[in-house]
Amino acid sequence: MAKGMFLDRDGVINREIGRHTTSLAEFEVLPGVPAAIRAANEAGWKVVVITNQSGIDLGLYAHAEVERIHNYLHEMLRSAGAHVSDILYCPHHPSKGRCLCRKPGSLLLERGAARHGIDLERSVMIGDRDRDVEAAQAVGVRGILVAANSPLEQVFEKENLLA
Repeated sequence: MAKGMFLDRDGVINREIGRHTTSLAEFEVLPGVPAAIRAANEAGWKVVVITNQSGIDLGLYAHAEVERIHNYLHEMLRSAGAHVSDILYCPHHPSKGRCLCRKPGSLLLERGAARHGIDLERSVMIGDRDRDVEAAQAVGVRGILVAANSPLEQVFEKENLLA
């Protein structure tokens, strides 16, 4: 079983803009992210993105726009010699009812681990909100809370993740 690195999307991979990222035009990958993910790949991490996308449930954007953003991210990473194994997202908003996939629920981490042969005990979740850490802890993954828009390579260094 592989070690897994679960990454939140908004604020970790792309710039947190203080509201929903509703289109590809608003999606800005943070500097250094492709190189950091490539370094994680080279260090043997299976990288999986776990993100809440409640704007879908609120009618702010559609699944198709999220898929367009994620396809762009896959292509951008590929051109930098990096990749993520999967991007899993929850489309639900808490005002519309409860679900198990919305962080701090842990279903998406469990699904990512099952799909990609990830050992949860050897894994980390990097996120910029308490709910990211709570989701990680619920399944025995070490949660790492970072400030939004922090340089990912500095997080890796501080946490000694590439050793």
